Amino acid sequence: MAADEKRVADSIAETVHIVRPNHLNGAGRLFGGILMQWIDEVAAIVAKRHCRRNVTTVSVDNLHFIRGAYPNDDVVIIGKLTYAGTTSMEVKVDTYVEDRKGGRTHINQAYLTIVALDENDRPVRVPGLVLETEEEKEAWENAKIRCQERRRKKERKKDAVI
Repeated sequence: MAADEKRVADSIAETVHIVRPNHLNGAGRLFGGILMQWIDEVAAIVAKRHCRRNVTTVSVDNLHFIRGAYPNDDVVIIGKLTYAGTTSMEVKVDTYVEDRKGGRTHINQAYLTIVALDENDRPVRVPGLVLETEEEKEAWENAKIRCQERRRKKERKKDAVI
C-alpha cells in the first residue's frame, strides 16, 4: 500500500439515532429530510477520514427509501467509501432499524459524491483507495459505472443549456 492510499476499512463510519417526536413527519414516520441530513453527515465523516481534509457534498443519487422508521426506533447509519477519483469520492450509506435483540432491517440506501477541498475551498487530490475484498472490488466497479453515468448526465445538461 502506497503512502497516499487508504483502505476502505480506514474510513468506515457508523452513527446511531433514536427516532424522537421532533423527527416525525405528518404520517408519524421518520421525516425523510432528517434521514437525509444524517446520511449526509455520515458520508462527510467517511470522506474526511479518507482524505483528512474539508469536504463538500456534490450530489446524492439513488437515495432509496425501502421502509419507514417509527418513534423510538434505533436507526443505524453506516457509510463506507466505494470509489476514489482524482478529487471526488463516492460514499455508500446504508441505513437500518435495529431491534432490541440487535437484528437489523435495511430501510435506506444512498450514494453520495463528495469532493475534497483545500484551504481555499478548491477541489484537491484525494488518496487512492486500496481494495482488499471481492466485495470492495465489485463496489468499485459499480461506482465507476455510476460515476460515468453522472458525467454523461452532466454533459447532457450542459448541452441542453447551450
